[in-house]
Amino acid sequence: MLELRLLRYFVALSEELHFGRAALRLSISQPPLSVAIKQLEELVQAQLFERNSKEVRLTAAGEHLLPRARQVLALASQAAQETRDVARGISGQLRVGFVGSSLYRGVPQALATFQEKHPLVRVDMQELNSGEQLQELQHARLDLGLVHSITPPEGISSQMLMEEPFMVCIPEGHALATRDAIDLTELQDERLILFSAQVSPVYHQRIYQMCEKHGFAPEIRHEVRHWLSVISLVSLGQGVAIVPAALQRVGMPRLVFKPLKGKQPQSELLAIWRTTPNNPLVNELLQALQSAVKDMDAASAV
Repeated sequence: MLELRLLRYFVALSEELHFGRAALRLSISQPPLSVAIKQLEELVQAQLFERNSKEVRLTAAGEHLLPRARQVLALASQAAQETRDVARGISGQLRVGFVGSSLYRGVPQALATFQEKHPLVRVDMQELNSGEQLQELQHARLDLGLVHSITPPEGISSQMLMEEPFMVCIPEGHALATRDAIDLTELQDERLILFSAQVSPVYHQRIYQMCEKHGFAPEIRHEVRHWLSVISLVSLGQGVAIVPAALQRVGMPRLVFKPLKGKQPQSELLAIWRTTPNNPLVNELLQALQSAVKDMDAASAV
């Protein structure tokens, strides 16, 4: 196998055509250079230089090898530089999974900040439910996930990005649309639109238990995969829903959002990622997400 060191010595001698000058350029003495050139000729099974006491010249085989040796050395240097850039978080690829509601929780703003700071990093977004993201992370097909409430297994780190209240989402013209706030017991005769238990078991259970604590088991009419599907069905008059407050920002017509009375469980958005190896790009995006959430909280408080 050809060593980069041998190719580097070969290129230097090819350009200098003088053992003394080439050795000086390489910061070595002449004997090791002569030995290296002989090793290279043995490896390629061809004489690369014609040399006598007066001059050194490339053979036809040497002329053939020279541009290819330069190309190999350039590719090796480029690979090393790109690797250093990835290690420092300057370039690379970041694969991010997200639940749909995260788009209304500062994620677009965080991505814009991140891309402005890291224009050479390619960010690929993939909408998946929380369970799917966890599976993709464990198989190293995602670098970062943005999920609802989840208990990360060993090897997966997590960080709470935000908590917010659940709200009641009802269609315009509904009897409860004029209330300032709604008691959960007032939903006991309503058809509830909810996430599928298979898609988001934690959210499904949390909302179901909220109803049970208020003395009723909800009539679940539709179970869907995405929050936008939930509120779309509400807007079409197919039922009511209990949703994270962030979905007010969707701007879908024919919907009314009302707070719940009393102290209720919160809706959570978490970031999850593989604990090892450490990925500087994940750390950078996490910081951007934290800043975006703080900015949204500050804007809401004004």
